[in-house]
Amino acid sequence: MPLIISSEAPNASDKFIPALVVVDMQTDFVSGSLAVPDALSIIDPINSMLSLPFALKVGTKDFHPPKHISFASTHNKSIGHRITIYRPDHSDSKSDAGIEQVLWPDHCVQSTPGCEFVEGLNSSVLDAVVHKGTHPKVECYSAFGDPWGITAMELPSLLSAKGVTDVFVVGLAGDYCVKSTSIDAVKYGLKAGSRTWVIKDLVRSVGNEGTEWDEMQKAGVMVIDSGSVKARLENKSL
Repeated sequence: MPLIISSEAPNASDKFIPALVVVDMQTDFVSGSLAVPDALSIIDPINSMLSLPFALKVGTKDFHPPKHISFASTHNKSIGHRITIYRPDHSDSKSDAGIEQVLWPDHCVQSTPGCEFVEGLNSSVLDAVVHKGTHPKVECYSAFGDPWGITAMELPSLLSAKGVTDVFVVGLAGDYCVKSTSIDAVKYGLKAGSRTWVIKDLVRSVGNEGTEWDEMQKAGVMVIDSGSVKARLENKSL
């Protein structure tokens, strides 16, 4: 599927209540144990986006306990090894559909420096911070919830409370947490009447295949550039 970057106004109606979701701009993902290539380059542009009059600005954080299920060290496996994980309360039932899990270096462990927002990010302007991956046996790439719905997440209620019409997503990493959060935002939007946009130039990915963009667009995510978003918000009184 060809990549389409829209330069049109995000919403043609008079009602335009945008939210910005800044995904996982944390030290470990920028310069730490699981650094995403070129992540440093998007800090200042994201700060510029944060200065715009979004009705809601939300940051997300991986917030893992020690020995999290996604850590290679937890399983005594090598980084990059893939295992199958199961819903924790059905872990003995191999008839349940499992989920493939990439094993990562220890990262974003609660109460460690790597878990904090990266230095230079203007996180003080965020209205809320959503923590994910807090259950030791549940992986959670999406800020809307985990694959089994075990961990309650506050992002849907935050969006609903503001009556958000357009959700804009930036951050790390495009092929994991940005992708999962954006696809789940589309599912949320089907119920709430909102639309989902990923600001492509403000996203960086772990890999360089680029397949995440096709996956997101197939799911209904729209791709836009920061200049188009900036022009829209600077010319709209919210």
